[in-house]
Amino acid sequence: MKHKYIAEVATLKLDQEKCKGCGMCQVVCPHRVFEMRDMKVRIVNKNSCMECGACAKNCPFSAIEVDASVGCAAAILMGMLTGKEPTCGCADEEGCC
Repeated sequence: MKHKYIAEVATLKLDQEKCKGCGMCQVVCPHRVFEMRDMKVRIVNKNSCMECGACAKNCPFSAIEVDASVGCAAAILMGMLTGKEPTCGCADEEGCC
């Protein structure tokens, strides 16, 4: 099952000029947001990005930016830490966490 979140809200950005095609983002992304094309990665599934930040933290060339303090991943983690139900402020929105 592919996870999808609210369309067109992910903060994920890729700087093609900085990308050297190492593929680390593909390796660590749990939702297959990236794909290798012509020796560089491309964002092919941005709406599946849960903004966990793994891609940006593992990019040795700083080609990826994402605000990991927002979105569904942050809500799930905060819920686990506080013992409360996860909420990312969009509980009434279809497709949100």
